[in-house]
Amino acid sequence: MARTSHPTSAAGAGGPAERKATAGSLTEQAYQAIKEKIITLYFLPGQYLNEQAICELLHLGRTPVHQALQRLQVEGLVDIVPRKGVIIQPDSIGRILEILDARLVVETEIARKAAEMAEADDIAALQAILDRHAQGEHGGGAIDAFVECDRAFHVKISETSRNHVLGDFARVLHERSTRSWYLHLWQTLDTVASDRQHRAILAAIRAGDGDAAAAAMREHLTSLRERVAHLQQTAPRRTLG
Repeated sequence: MARTSHPTSAAGAGGPAERKATAGSLTEQAYQAIKEKIITLYFLPGQYLNEQAICELLHLGRTPVHQALQRLQVEGLVDIVPRKGVIIQPDSIGRILEILDARLVVETEIARKAAEMAEADDIAALQAILDRHAQGEHGGGAIDAFVECDRAFHVKISETSRNHVLGDFARVLHERSTRSWYLHLWQTLDTVASDRQHRAILAAIRAGDGDAAAAAMREHLTSLRERVAHLQQTAPRRTLG
């Protein structure tokens, strides 16, 4: 009687490669879920969290949650404190200015490359993002709607640049900026100016003018930085005694 063979290769069901892929996808799932809760202030700055509690909230195992938290620590969103838990890192207005300074360096170059690399589908997608926001086809109130549009627009420009290294830098910086809108920047919200600046960036990308796209992006981020700096200057100061 012939013996029945069973697949033993990595490609087989339940093999090492499949288990590794599954573990990786669970870690990514945990990473995205925790990061979104940090960005939207479900988890508050300065809040202490317990890994087990996060596992229960996300219905995920300890390994993917722990690995996700390690990634978020590298990105500066959390701090893992041995024997105490996880603390959500705060972003002061001073730190937000540092993030905007970094965005000025990275995203102006991304805009330049996007203008050089953009295809018709990219232009159409960017236009649709701005038009959808203008027509009110989004969720939430003013802050949520603005963040949804701003986030999608800048992500699409990064994709259009076809430069994955710069895009990764921009993603991390922009996610930190997104959380800042909920923390501090709502006080500087100017949807009319932001929409005008976004459309100037798009016009330059559509024209294939890299220098103009970089300049428009620089103007957009500099305008925001100036409003944040003003916020810092006018913030109440603590007095000693």
